[in-house]
Amino acid sequence: MTLSFTLDPALTPGLRDELVALWTDVSNAGGAVGFVPPVTADRVRPTAEEQFAGLCPAGPDRLLIGRERTTGRLAAALFLTSMRFDLMDHWRMLQRVMVHPGLQGRGYGADLLAEAERTARAEGLAGLRLTLRGGHGLEAFYGRSGYREVGRVPGAIRVGPGDDRDDVTMWLDLRPDIG
Repeated sequence: MTLSFTLDPALTPGLRDELVALWTDVSNAGGAVGFVPPVTADRVRPTAEEQFAGLCPAGPDRLLIGRERTTGRLAAALFLTSMRFDLMDHWRMLQRVMVHPGLQGRGYGADLLAEAERTARAEGLAGLRLTLRGGHGLEAFYGRSGYREVGRVPGAIRVGPGDDRDDVTMWLDLRPDIG
């Protein structure tokens, strides 16, 4: 089964609910998308609404979603976020890279990253940046898609008492003469 991608879908109430449900499910499965389990949709919704506020046409951010072709089910999503600073307008930050926990292991995450890269290249961006919570082995996952670690702040993320994780920055250089 493959995904059908949509960039900047209409942010209907139904899609908002689907995204909050995806975000909640990913969080409760241990995904590092801003929360520590257990979390409810009511806890996720205010953060999601803040993220939605920056989306086109109201703001400079973009939403990329992936649906299963056969079922139409929302399987994956990420946000391409502007830094809102002219000197950094040539690249975007990937945020909330999510694949539904029940659908992981099918290559959907790699497909989502590849589609984000295609989108960024089509827009003429010079790079994509993301941060991740250490301790999940995500550096290797993103590395397989061409991202390289460019920074690390030890213990910057406190997920619980005595459980501090590194804040890792990764970069995908899209410049034709570099990347």
